[in-house]
Amino acid sequence: MAERLRLAQADSGEQPWRSWGPYLAERAWGTVREDYSEHGTAWDYFPHDHARSRAYRWNDDGMAGICDDRQTFCFALALWNGRDPILKERMFGLGGDGGNHGEDAKEYWWYQDSTPTHSWMRWRYHYPQREFPYDQLVRVNGHRSREESEYELIDTGVFDEDRYWAVTVDYAKATPTDMCLAITVANRGPDEATLHVLPTLWFRNTWSWGLPNRPKPVLAGRPGRLAGLHRSLGHIVLEGQDAPPALVCDNETNAQRLWGLPGASMFPKDGINDHLVAGLPTVNPAGIGTKGGLHYELTLAPGESRTIRLRLAQHDREPPALDLGAGWEAVMRDREAEADDFFAEVIPAAATPDEVAVARQGIAGLMWGKQFYHFDVKQWLTGDPGSAPPPPGRRFGRNNAWWHMNSFDVISMPDPWEYPWYAAWDLAFHCVSIARVDPGFAKSQLLLLLREWYMHPNGQIPAYEWAFGDVNPPVHAWAALRVFEIDGGRDFDFLARVMHKLLLNFTWWVNRKDVGGNNVFEGGFLGLDNVGPFDRSAALPVAGVLEQSDGTGWMAMYALNLLDMAIRLALHDRTYEDMATKFFEHFAYIAEGAYRQGLWDEEDSFFYDQLRLPDGHKLPLKVRSIVGLLPLAATTRLSAATLNRLPELYARLRWLRASQSELADVISARRLSPEGRQQRLLAMVGQDQLLRVLPRMLDPEEFLSAYGIRTLSRAHLEKPFTVSLGGSDFTVGYEPAESTSGLFGGNSNWRGPVWMPVNYLLIEALREYAAFFGDDLMVEYPTGSQRKMPLTAVADDLSRRLISLFVPDAEGRRPIYGANPVLQRHPDWKDLIVFPEYFHGDNGAGLGAWHQTGWTALIVDLILDLRG
Repeated sequence: MAERLRLAQADSGEQPWRSWGPYLAERAWGTVREDYSEHGTAWDYFPHDHARSRAYRWNDDGMAGICDDRQTFCFALALWNGRDPILKERMFGLGGDGGNHGEDAKEYWWYQDSTPTHSWMRWRYHYPQREFPYDQLVRVNGHRSREESEYELIDTGVFDEDRYWAVTVDYAKATPTDMCLAITVANRGPDEATLHVLPTLWFRNTWSWGLPNRPKPVLAGRPGRLAGLHRSLGHIVLEGQDAPPALVCDNETNAQRLWGLPGASMFPKDGINDHLVAGLPTVNPAGIGTKGGLHYELTLAPGESRTIRLRLAQHDREPPALDLGAGWEAVMRDREAEADDFFAEVIPAAATPDEVAVARQGIAGLMWGKQFYHFDVKQWLTGDPGSAPPPPGRRFGRNNAWWHMNSFDVISMPDPWEYPWYAAWDLAFHCVSIARVDPGFAKSQLLLLLREWYMHPNGQIPAYEWAFGDVNPPVHAWAALRVFEIDGGRDFDFLARVMHKLLLNFTWWVNRKDVGGNNVFEGGFLGLDNVGPFDRSAALPVAGVLEQSDGTGWMAMYALNLLDMAIRLALHDRTYEDMATKFFEHFAYIAEGAYRQGLWDEEDSFFYDQLRLPDGHKLPLKVRSIVGLLPLAATTRLSAATLNRLPELYARLRWLRASQSELADVISARRLSPEGRQQRLLAMVGQDQLLRVLPRMLDPEEFLSAYGIRTLSRAHLEKPFTVSLGGSDFTVGYEPAESTSGLFGGNSNWRGPVWMPVNYLLIEALREYAAFFGDDLMVEYPTGSQRKMPLTAVADDLSRRLISLFVPDAEGRRPIYGANPVLQRHPDWKDLIVFPEYFHGDNGAGLGAWHQTGWTALIVDLILDLRG
């Protein structure tokens, strides 16, 4: 199979098929990297209004963009409908200070397809023919409260009467550095209309910062061609059919527009914009610069469409005319057919056509979500030689303890627009689904964050750009095991490399997040924004320590993951048996500590966080949330055959059972597997507690919704939890949609909606329990139905509930699109699928980061498991 061969060639280094891809950011403005302000106000310091005029420091952005894996060159699409005040060169949205629910993109675009080597890709965008309502979106959202819904682009009426352009961009690789492109524009409106289409090529500005060995490249334009020359890249050429005019300027900041100061070029970065929109002489008449666009002006009748053929190629010397004829057609045709063959092999034949569409577009989003990420924190803290020094407070502010970190890699992003920077636990979940199509890339991503230029010298894994020192759940080991298994369970070198680095991280957790030394963990934020009555990443309202059920559950799971790794490695290399013994014992102490220290509430049959006060008194925070369900994920099985092959581990297990009876509940459950083999269950939640927790989790009046497991019990709708601390009241109530609290960010909320990653872990846990108990353990499902099911059937049904978020129901509605009639019914919109950050806890509508959240692509894994 052609795509499998390309992957093999890329993994072996024979052919660099991954060297070009959709690695151009969709938003570089408003990011921490570009923020050189005194107080870290990223959205204010580099707003959208500056993006067209200001050369970026650390990366670039654009629409439908690609670049090389060092972002030497960038290519993207620019459009102008003749009415907008600016060219459409990048997606517009509101920052954290402008949206009534935090960051929010205000456009509509979709990733329809991509192979893992990006040999074939498809991107879709709907661009209004009326003037884009920038000011209206800012004004209306700015006046709305958190209790009101977001004001979206479609709400403005700009798409009424179908007055928009449907723009599709297809990419097909002839070689790793020879890309054929088709830009297809269709007039969906009722009248003839004109669209300016500008495929744009430029060099990332690395020459303006005063650093050595950064010569300025050159880009020359003539009709139908942009030809660039770069010291390390060589020659790169963009050629377009029909010889359109080439407009060329410089990728330099327009300092005159922004600050009233002289700039480095008479034809700055926004020169093409000002020339087209305002008719100004801001493109170089000599056709020389570092940024250029081929200018197509298309006038189309109602319903008419037209395709522009382009080719982008790298050569040792500038080539003659590039093939835009039969050769171009063959590449486009063959790569699309090869993509179809590849996905027909990946997605099970038992999947429905709607599930196939969801899976393929989910994978496409993961592939398009890769971005070139450059961030030298030391350089950012101290400033560039050619620029003004940063404010003095920079050295004591954000990320000042991460001076060692130097990123220069292609990384999978949590969301290409709202979160255009990596986040450690997001990335772990991404890799599980990525491994279904590209295990080599998935493994490289997991290893990357463990390298010495990412992991802190103290062993902490960086969390995310806004605060590398924050604490994400420790799911790296779990993800590495899943990727190892998906890849066939043979790459022991990968597993060993991961484990060696995770030993440092596990030790960091034990030393930093168990201040009492009692094997229960504080953790802090742990990614669950707003899940508790107060901000868990900030100082507590009173003196004391917050002991967390989820933090302790995560660490029990972490210990079991490392135990599993050590066992797999020990079966090939006995030197790992000592590690297996160590993590088996550590798991036992953590699991037992959760009960001994009071995280388990015997009366309520639930795990709660608790405040341990200086006088030793413990105050349970009786919020029934996902915090109390996550301990279920700390479970694994050991077979008698494995224990017989690892006698030291087996001996230690027997000794602990005999000498420390308090550990028996978490290590002593034994039974025969369905195949008649002896096996042992290691679980933080034993059979007795399992049968008491599940009735809450599977109760429609509490956690179970029609679309998965809510993050907060619906019982808190009528009975919010309130605690008084330090003279203030702190309350948690069930909120099925976006948060009305600004406690931790704007649109981040774990107080009721359905979140894909924790649902995925709970489904995995149920399957692990089912593999141990078989059909002997039946539970009422749903609670109150008087219908008993084995745990495998429960896990299957939960998977179906999550899948049902994306596929049309009996009435043809996708729950993710809520009550929006255009997205639900319009033939040109309804089959274009987004992957929202989370989902309304009652009706399943998509919420938060809306168009492509990487971890939501776990739905792909659920479809493949259920149908495979």
